[in-house]
Amino acid sequence: MSNNFHIDSWAFRFAQYVWRFGTIRISIFFVLLTLAFTLIGSYFVRLQLTGEVQMADFITAIILTMLSAPWVLFFFSELVSQLEKSRRSLKEVVNQLESLREEDVLLNRELQSNIRQLNSEMEQRRAAQEEREKVFTELEQEIKEKTEKEQQALRLSTLLRSIIDASPDLIYYRNEAGQFAGCNRVAEEMTGKTEAELIGLTPHEVYEEDLANQVVASDHEILENNVSITEELWLRFADGRKRYFEMRKVPFFDQEGQRLGLLAFGRDITERKQSQVALEKAARDKTAFVATISHELRTPLNGIVGLSRMLRDTELNKEQYAWVSTIYASAITLGNIFNDIIDLDKLGRDRLELALKTVSLRDFFDELSSIIKLLVADKGLAFQTKIDGSLPEFVEADGTRLRQVLWNLLFNAVKFTQQGSVSFTLSASAPKQGMCTVIFKVADTGIGIPEEELDKIFAMYYQVQHPDHQSATGTGIGLAICKQMVDLMGGKIHVSSEVGKGTCFTVELPLAVSTRPAQLADIEVKGLDILLVEDIELNVMVAKALLEKLGQKVDVAMTGNEALQKARSRHYDLVLLDIQLPDMNGFEVASQLHEEDLVAGTPIVALTANVIKTRQEYLDQGMDDVISKPIKKSRVIEVFNQLFSECVHQPHAPALANGNGNEAVLDLDMLQMLVDTIGAELLSTSVNVFKQSIPQYMEILLTNLSAKDKDEVCSQAHKIKGAAGSVGLSRVQKIANQIQQGDHPAWWQNVYDWVEELQEALKLDTQALHNWLADQSIDD
Repeated sequence: MSNNFHIDSWAFRFAQYVWRFGTIRISIFFVLLTLAFTLIGSYFVRLQLTGEVQMADFITAIILTMLSAPWVLFFFSELVSQLEKSRRSLKEVVNQLESLREEDVLLNRELQSNIRQLNSEMEQRRAAQEEREKVFTELEQEIKEKTEKEQQALRLSTLLRSIIDASPDLIYYRNEAGQFAGCNRVAEEMTGKTEAELIGLTPHEVYEEDLANQVVASDHEILENNVSITEELWLRFADGRKRYFEMRKVPFFDQEGQRLGLLAFGRDITERKQSQVALEKAARDKTAFVATISHELRTPLNGIVGLSRMLRDTELNKEQYAWVSTIYASAITLGNIFNDIIDLDKLGRDRLELALKTVSLRDFFDELSSIIKLLVADKGLAFQTKIDGSLPEFVEADGTRLRQVLWNLLFNAVKFTQQGSVSFTLSASAPKQGMCTVIFKVADTGIGIPEEELDKIFAMYYQVQHPDHQSATGTGIGLAICKQMVDLMGGKIHVSSEVGKGTCFTVELPLAVSTRPAQLADIEVKGLDILLVEDIELNVMVAKALLEKLGQKVDVAMTGNEALQKARSRHYDLVLLDIQLPDMNGFEVASQLHEEDLVAGTPIVALTANVIKTRQEYLDQGMDDVISKPIKKSRVIEVFNQLFSECVHQPHAPALANGNGNEAVLDLDMLQMLVDTIGAELLSTSVNVFKQSIPQYMEILLTNLSAKDKDEVCSQAHKIKGAAGSVGLSRVQKIANQIQQGDHPAWWQNVYDWVEELQEALKLDTQALHNWLADQSIDD
């Protein structure tokens, strides 16, 4: 702004004008102007001074002006010229300065822009640096975390491997090609190979062929269908042990869902399997025990029922008749209680079956009523019976089971009623499509059942506790069996009760109206020539009397051999054959009769107190029918009428025998010889080796027995036999010899008992051997 001020002053503007119009022109103009100014000045000065003006004054002024004016003009012109040049130069400088200033502004703007850009770049670089530092920090943290994770993964991997190896379960995995890709310690022990040796091998290269085929088949199913499978296998370890495994196999995949192969987990359930086998044996033993008890109890019961029934038919006074009737009713009661026990065993084994036959409802009702009258009269109670409405003449029902249910209800009604009455009612709905609902009601005026206990009385072993009837004890199984039997027959059982007023049980059964003729109540055939095979004289007396009363001829054999001899000498119309005989069982007798063709056209009926077996089991073993003890007249009539109106013969299946004897414990001659030969000390060492080895031998034998591998059981028994023989355990040796005889016809029926004998003998006889060796050491 200062430069612009000086350039625009009047001097510079004047010089600019002079320069623009020309110096000469301006000089002449100024000379003339000066001359005019001089003339006018001279005029007024002279005029003031002298009062007059002379020409000389004008000429003097002109001459002086003309003499001084050129130099003044020249000076002035030069000054103007220089001034103009200066102005121009200054203007150029100003212009340059302006240009420089503009350039400076531009440069300043550019510099500011550059500064801003630089600041931005610096900010970006700072941000980038911070980002890099952050990235480096995160990278360091990530590396640190990754390292920690890798270390943790390594620790977890080591821990997982330790857990897998420490696991008692069998674990392995195989790839898609079916080759082992890894396993745990148990798998190594089982195969006898290390993991490194197993990797790459197939099941066919590791297992026996049968097992390998089974394993490969399940593997194929898993990989084919991408499913999991659970199976149970017997696996043999490298040391010869066989163990039962529950195997769980699953396909496994990577994170992308690509299947890598299959993973297998195996739980050793050998002990569970052995427990299962032990339970099965216990069930068989329980069945055998119940069968034995059945026979032993029913034998005297048969005599009580038969003889009391026969005694009732003789000439008796009223008091004697009442006594005999009480004996008869008590025997029947005992028989029904025993039936409850038998049925409880059958229910536990799911063996309870229904045998539907044509039954007259009225006769059935009257039969039960006549029996319960005796018990009611003995307690001085009133007994009321009633049939409501019309009944179908005959229905299809299991009379034995139905009788047992109603007997339990009637007996309980009498037992828990001290005064008042017991009522028994029968009714039936109108038949529809060949079916009707038959309803039995048993009511009493007894102690009643609390409402809160009504839903519990059908539970097994449950008994209502009542302070006034502690004497009315029982097993607590009767009602539970009634409930299950009624359910088996497709019916319902209900109870209503009020404490102190009584109880009412209602049984509703859907029964088919019978289209078959009713079984005759009277014997249809008489004069049969019967061979009765029975070894107990009381049973012979009762059965013979009953059969002769029914018009039959009876020949008696007390043993199986006697029965065979009699059958060879003459022909019989019917053979009544007891199952348990002193020399052989009834099935063996029947088998021999069939083999010798001694019973062509002759039915064989089993007489048995063993109600454990079903009727079909007797039929399957060559019998034509079966009569349970104690023998009932109605059952004899029923069987005789059926057999001799339509005889049915079934294929024969001989029974298998079981035998075992008591043997000496130690082979003393051999032991003494060993002592004399090798010395007691070395023999004692051998015995200790035997004691250390035998548990493993027995474990292998038991696991193979659980696996039902007869060959392996026999092989292991052979080892035990040899080991026992080498240390003089003669009884152990002989029992093991029995077990190794796999071709024995009753091997499977007896092997479990033999193994138990072997275990017991090992425990006792090894101790006996130890004691004998101790005695030898003392003698020495």
